[in-house]
Amino acid sequence: MPQETLVQRIREEIERTGPLTFARFMDLALYDAEYGYYATAVRVGRSGDYLTAPEAHPIFGWVIARQLWELWDLLDRPALFTLIEYGPGTGTLALSLFEYLARTAPDFLERLRYRPVEVSRVAFNALVDRLVDSDYASLLALDERDAVTGVVLANEVVDALPVHRVCWREDQLWELFVDWNGERFVEVIGPPSTAALAHWLERLGVHLREGQTAELCLAMVDWLADMARVLARGYVLVLDYGYPAPERYDPVRFPQGTVRTYFRHRVGDDPLHAPGEQDITAHVDFTMLGLAAQEQGFTVLGLTTQAEFLAQAGLGELLVQLQAEPGMTAERYLAARAAALHLLDPAGMGRFRVMLLGKRVPKDALPTGFRPRLMTGVPLAVQGPGQQQRSNGQGTHGSS
Repeated sequence: MPQETLVQRIREEIERTGPLTFARFMDLALYDAEYGYYATAVRVGRSGDYLTAPEAHPIFGWVIARQLWELWDLLDRPALFTLIEYGPGTGTLALSLFEYLARTAPDFLERLRYRPVEVSRVAFNALVDRLVDSDYASLLALDERDAVTGVVLANEVVDALPVHRVCWREDQLWELFVDWNGERFVEVIGPPSTAALAHWLERLGVHLREGQTAELCLAMVDWLADMARVLARGYVLVLDYGYPAPERYDPVRFPQGTVRTYFRHRVGDDPLHAPGEQDITAHVDFTMLGLAAQEQGFTVLGLTTQAEFLAQAGLGELLVQLQAEPGMTAERYLAARAAALHLLDPAGMGRFRVMLLGKRVPKDALPTGFRPRLMTGVPLAVQGPGQQQRSNGQGTHGSS
C-alpha cells in the first residue's frame, strides 16, 4: 500500500536523523515524489477531499480573467504576456479564464502565454491533456524558462507550503518535532531547529503566550525567491485563506495554531495521522508574505478580502450579464448566483485574503479589484514592528 510505504520512508528517516521538523514531515506527507498526497491522485473537487473557488463555478475564473486583462493594460499591453500559475491542478481555473477572454478580449488572448507550475504529475498530465484537447493548446509555454513579463497567479497554494510548528513553554521558545513511538507518529518538543523561527516572530511582533502553539512558513521565503527569478516585470496575485499578524497568531482564536487536515470534505486536526492520505494546510501569514516579498524586490500593492476583491472586480456585473444571455435557464442562473454568494460569504470563502505584489510596475494605478474604500488600511498589513506607518487605517479550505 502507498500509505504504508510512505510511513516506512518517514520512519527510516527518523531512525537515521532523529525526530523531524514538522515542516519536513509535511513536505514528505504532501510532496514525496512517489507516495505524497499530491503525487498519487487528483484530490480537489466534489469527488475529492476539498473544494476551491474555481470548482464552485466558472464565474470565479471570469473575474480573474478581467483582472489579468486590466494588468496587461496597466503594463502598456506588451506583445507577449505570460501567465504563470502555481498549483493549477487539472486546469479548471485556467480553462474558465481562457474561455472568458476568448469571448471578450481575443486581442489579449492572442498575446497570452500560459506556464503551469504543478508538483503533482497526475494533475499536470491531466491539465496538459485538457488544454491540448481544447482551443487553447497554442497558449501552453511548457518549455519557457526565461524570466517573463506577466502575472504569477497562486490560488490556494501558499497554505500548503510546509510550516514549522513552535510553542512557548516556561518562558522559552520551543519547536515541535515528529517522532515515532513504535506505533504511530507523535509530537515531541525540542530546541528550535533554526534561528530563523525566533527571528521571524520578533520581526512580526508576535509574542506567544504560555502554552500557545503557532506555525511559521519559512518555505514561503524560497517560494518568493523562485517567483522573483521567473518574473522580470509584472504582478503576483495570491488568493488564500489566512490573516495578517497579529490576528494570525491570536491566542484566543488559535491557541493550538492553524494546522488543519482535509479528507473527504471533512476538516481534521491530527496532521500526523495517515501521511499521504489527507491534505495538510495552515493559514497564511499575510504580513510575513508581504515582508518576505519586499526582500525579493516586490512592492506590496494591495491586500483585501476575497469578497471585497470579487465585488470590486465585477462579480455582480457578470451575474447581470449572465442573466441576460440568450438561452439562459433559471436553473443555470441560480447555480451561478448560489456560487457567487458562496464566494462572497464573509463566514466562508469571502473572508479569504487577496494580495497583489508588483515588480517594476506603475505604482499609481491598481486594477479594479484593489480600489475599494478598505484599501486605505493596506500598508499596516505588511509592516513589521518599528516600521513607519503609512496609514491609520468550508468542506472548503479555510475552516477555522
